[in-house]
Amino acid sequence: MSEPNPYQAGDAGGYEWGPGRQAGGAPVPPQYPPVPAQFPMGAGAPVLSLGDITVVGDQIMTPAGPMPLKGAVWNAMDMSRTEEKMPTVAIVLAVIFFLFCLLGLLFLLMKEKQTTGFIQVTVTSGGRHHATMIPATGPDTIHWVMGQLNYARSLSM
Repeated sequence: MSEPNPYQAGDAGGYEWGPGRQAGGAPVPPQYPPVPAQFPMGAGAPVLSLGDITVVGDQIMTPAGPMPLKGAVWNAMDMSRTEEKMPTVAIVLAVIFFLFCLLGLLFLLMKEKQTTGFIQVTVTSGGRHHATMIPATGPDTIHWVMGQLNYARSLSM
C-alpha cells in the first residue's frame, strides 16, 4: 500500500472524480471511437436479411463491406434434398401387429421426410460479389428464400 492514491487532488487532500483535467482546469472531453463507414448514419432499420446479407436503406451490408442496392443482381441455388423413408417404428409395429391381425401391414404406409442441405444466395453489385449459405430446414425453405429474394430484386430496381 505504498502507491499514491490516483484520485487524490494535489496538496489539498481532497478527491477528484470524473474525467481528467487539462492544464487550465477544464475537463477533458471523452474520446469516442469513430463510427465505421460500413454503417452509415441514419440508414434506419434493416429492411431484409438473408443469412449474413442485410439490406439497410439504399445499401447491401455484407461481411466484406457495403454494396449499392440499386442495380444489384440476386441469385439463389437450391442445394438441398428431401428424402422420404420408412421409420424404424413403422417396421416394428407392422411385425408386431401382423401376428395379431392383418391390419399391421398398414403401418408400412408410414413415411417421414427429412430435408438436408443449403440454399446458396449470391448478390453482385458495384463490381463486388458475395455469397451466403442458408440451411434448409424443410422442403418449403426454398419458397421462403425465393420470396425474400424476389423482394430484394424489387428493391434493387
